[in-house]
Amino acid sequence: MAYEFIDYEKKGRVAYVTITRPERLNALHPPANKELYEAFIDFKEDDDVWIAIVTGTGNKAFSAGNDLRYTAENWGEREKFTIRAPFGGITSGYECYKPIIAAVNGYALGGGLELAMACDIIVMADHAEIGLPEPRVGLIAGAGGVHRLPRHIPLKRAMGMMLTAKRISAQEAYELGLANEVVPIAQLMETAERWAAEILEAAPLSVRASKQMAYEGLGWPLQNAFDRKYSEEGNFLISDDRREGPLAFSEKRPPNWTAS
Repeated sequence: MAYEFIDYEKKGRVAYVTITRPERLNALHPPANKELYEAFIDFKEDDDVWIAIVTGTGNKAFSAGNDLRYTAENWGEREKFTIRAPFGGITSGYECYKPIIAAVNGYALGGGLELAMACDIIVMADHAEIGLPEPRVGLIAGAGGVHRLPRHIPLKRAMGMMLTAKRISAQEAYELGLANEVVPIAQLMETAERWAAEILEAAPLSVRASKQMAYEGLGWPLQNAFDRKYSEEGNFLISDDRREGPLAFSEKRPPNWTAS
């Protein structure tokens, strides 16, 4: 389908999702959220793509979050908004165990940071800044920010960021463990693609099971997490790839993963 506010393309096993509103610092409004959600649903349901990379257009912003200008201009029409989708497409109610990589090419503020934190790997350009500025404009980081940030970094650092709306640099985000890698902007996409390529070397069903078990297990005591049954683990246990891995290793050849 045609998109107005994002680009969505697939190259081999990788889907690319790019926010294309640079005139608004890639800020998101309901129509853009709807397009993102539709793209991420297509990614989830397409058996031929195994990883997604999400980024923003230009070098200035990944996403400045909620489009406050749009909100203000349409305040009287807010009851007519019929578009309902998770902010950024994946911040809530989106269950997908394929890996998603955020390539943060600039500001990731408010909902932009919430979108990045909803991804599994975060690669940042070295000039990027992140933060949750919502309280300064009378809002809260309600698309997961107030819950995800304290799960990503130490509590006091998270509270300091949220209560003061302080921004931090890409390097500080890396030091806090929020980013996997920080690189110059010219190397950002090739770095994200390198992460994708390294993930693709692993069995896709093993990767999905690992993602599901890690995230869902966080909410349980360790022994309970061990004892739980996970749907993706079940898919892995009956897969052909489970046999292909040891066979390829014994035959000293690269494995031929089929996700089946």
